[in-house]
Amino acid sequence: MSRPQSRPVVFIHGLWMHSSSWAPWLELFDSAGYQASAPGWPGDGVTPEATRKNPAALNNRGIAEVADHYAEFISTLPMPPVVIGHSFGGMIAQKLLGTGFASACVAIAPAQFKGVLTLPLVQLRNALPVLGRPWLRTKTWSHTAESYHRAFANAVSRTESDQLVADYAIPAPGRPLFQAGLANFVPRSEATVDTRSERGPLLMFAGGLDRTVPEATVRSAYRIQRRNPAVTELVVLADRGHSMPADHGWREIADTAVEFLARNL
Repeated sequence: MSRPQSRPVVFIHGLWMHSSSWAPWLELFDSAGYQASAPGWPGDGVTPEATRKNPAALNNRGIAEVADHYAEFISTLPMPPVVIGHSFGGMIAQKLLGTGFASACVAIAPAQFKGVLTLPLVQLRNALPVLGRPWLRTKTWSHTAESYHRAFANAVSRTESDQLVADYAIPAPGRPLFQAGLANFVPRSEATVDTRSERGPLLMFAGGLDRTVPEATVRSAYRIQRRNPAVTELVVLADRGHSMPADHGWREIADTAVEFLARNL
């Protein structure tokens, strides 16, 4: 008698973080009975160090190319997976859910998709180092340790923030930021998410101290997603910043996601 196959879970990182940051999540989800994997973006090196040494490999990578990259990976799996994404990975995870490539989705501080009109000043200010330099549209940009702590890991100590930089930080292509920033002015924006089609359950997380994708932005996306008749839930963690899936507080988020999936799949 053959054993039933484990449901796959695919983790998708966002800008400035390497897929190795998902390592504790992979272990937890494997122990919970899933088959977890975290393929990187096209152009990522196999390690953060390798990615830092060759940032040009990430030049001009856009949202549609990254989404297609994950869709191609998912097509090799035995069944539609759960997709779990952070930041721009959370937007891409929602794109995959809306187009039938995923059975369920967990979006952690997801970047705004076309139709989300709430963009707090702090979010625009932290995107300005890229959006204020049009030539970065086809290039990459890297946080300094100082800017990372100010914008990305502001809810943890500087010591922990610096360790996150050392362990996981990588250059990020500028193109997705320009695409998301202009999405509401572009008819066929790659930052579009199909929120109306039949889909599986969706869980969204927002951090009350997040300065990169603030709580207000995630709430705006949630209000659009909850119009879908499928299950849509939002969890707000008041004391968390944008680094929440990789910093010391990751386990609470992961346990909540496991519980949500057990309840809705």
